[in-house]
Amino acid sequence: MSEILTSKATIGTWLDHPVGGELLRGLLAQAGQSADALAPARGLPLRQLVAMSNGALPAEVVEQLVRGANGGELPPEETAEDAPAALPGGARFAGRTVIVTGAGSGIGKATAERILREGGRVVAVDIAEDRLAGLSGDVVAVAADITKQEDVHRIVAAAGERIDGLANVAGIMDDMTPIHEVGDDVWRRVFAVNVDGTFLLSRAVIPAMLAAGAGSIVNVASEAGLRGSAAGAAYTASKHAVVGLTKSAAFMYSPSGLRINAVAPGPVATGIQATFGSEFGAERIRAAMTMLPQLAQPEQLAASITFLLSDDGTNISGAVLASDGGWSAL
Repeated sequence: MSEILTSKATIGTWLDHPVGGELLRGLLAQAGQSADALAPARGLPLRQLVAMSNGALPAEVVEQLVRGANGGELPPEETAEDAPAALPGGARFAGRTVIVTGAGSGIGKATAERILREGGRVVAVDIAEDRLAGLSGDVVAVAADITKQEDVHRIVAAAGERIDGLANVAGIMDDMTPIHEVGDDVWRRVFAVNVDGTFLLSRAVIPAMLAAGAGSIVNVASEAGLRGSAAGAAYTASKHAVVGLTKSAAFMYSPSGLRINAVAPGPVATGIQATFGSEFGAERIRAAMTMLPQLAQPEQLAASITFLLSDDGTNISGAVLASDGGWSAL
């Protein structure tokens, strides 16, 4: 008897299944892809493809796959609710206010949710207001563009006098173009969000932290901030700049009781997708990506970010934590 497949089963399980594998490969072929495109995601649940596809793969299509693999029926296991995961950390953020950008999806949302579960008050920031509706608890939702100074003022005002932490998560990818092919619009937009946004919001919250003699900032850099083979010129340069801002701020403010660190994710299952705007760039970068580790879940990055934000990271400042599944060891 064949194994019952649900959307909670891993992509690897689906691909190795005689019926599920054929269905999933057929779906990929319709999109002009092969199973090789899912190699880094074999350990993720099939339903994670909905978030990873950024809308290209609706949940209804995943449900059709599940029905197709089970004789047209939806197995009871598919509709059973998952038991809430037990999380370490207790109430590390009780009584604390933390600003989280990019909180409407992916790593930012997972970070905001973790802080809320651990007793914190979250000022959740996203450029799309509707994305913030899914957060519940002690949340102040702020729809804002972090590249605009007036919006940064609104974020800080929403936080109030006390700001204990800042997670600069919001970021955008480039189009994988090398220097000689980078367009002005791509360069400026990537730097505006990834660097200017991080700078403007950090500059805005640090005075309150200095007045309190304490505070923690975590910037989301990237493996692209540690190497040159993970993205195009604009994204790579922007994340190297984030690392530089982190180290400079840590040096300047550590004696004043502030801790500033960065997390460098590897591949993560989020809605941020890379597009190749250059054949030259695609050839080079795809060759370098043959050794990518398995995709991480946003919750795994949230664990790294909240570790550094909390008092668990009490003796750490100026660090760039590679939360990348071992990619940086290659």
